[in-house]
Amino acid sequence: MKSVLLYVNDDSGLDARYQAALDLTRALEGHLHCLRPNPYLPQMAFDGITGMSVVYDMSKYAQESDVKLRAELEKRLAVEDVPWDYQAINADPARGLSRNSALADITVLSSCSGIKDNTMPLGILGDVIFNTNIPAVVQPDNMKKFDVAGPAVVAWNGSFEAGNALRGAVPLLQLASDVHIVVVEEDKDHDLPPLNASEYLSRYGIKSEIHEIAASKSSVEAVLLSTVDTLNASYIVMGAYGHSRAREFLFGGVTRNLFRDCPVPLVVSH
Repeated sequence: MKSVLLYVNDDSGLDARYQAALDLTRALEGHLHCLRPNPYLPQMAFDGITGMSVVYDMSKYAQESDVKLRAELEKRLAVEDVPWDYQAINADPARGLSRNSALADITVLSSCSGIKDNTMPLGILGDVIFNTNIPAVVQPDNMKKFDVAGPAVVAWNGSFEAGNALRGAVPLLQLASDVHIVVVEEDKDHDLPPLNASEYLSRYGIKSEIHEIAASKSSVEAVLLSTVDTLNASYIVMGAYGHSRAREFLFGGVTRNLFRDCPVPLVVSH
């Protein structure tokens, strides 16, 4: 895991994403790729009675904003101790990030916990996670670090998605001080029991402790968040969207709720 892909956008989560990406790049001794996808970069437009001048004005404003954003970020990066590059592309965020993830190892996004109307939309998170094959860090806006060396919680439900997340997070878990595999019992059989996950990690020299907790009347996410607090965990590794995105949007779900309310970074895969 050497290539860290950072989503660049002038929103409430940018500073937290930036700091988390730096922490990851340093810990992994990797390279930081800053990607600015913007569907409003200058394009061909025709003035006249059609009103196409509006498109030109939007493109001009977007270009001016992007030039300023790039100058500010490159000024900050110039004094950091990590190798980096910066790329601006003409694409909507989800498509741009997905298409440019082919040679990345992990991407850094934001949660949906920020300032209303200036935060990461849930749709972008879902699209990127569904359309990429690499783990994504979902960083809370108020958490301006990623403590790679701290304790890690693996949220385990025995699913295919949980297995993908665990496998993708191995390079991070190798750096964690402690690894806790947390199973919230929901009166259903697990396809892969937590012992299998622990044995898998042991092959990479990672020691782990299994915690099996009854959900009782609490929601799964409430139990997970309580456990994170008890264990003083730095981040959670979890599979995302075990149910369809439509079902999670209509009825809620662990993924959706944690994207909004989790106080620590999530490392997720689908």
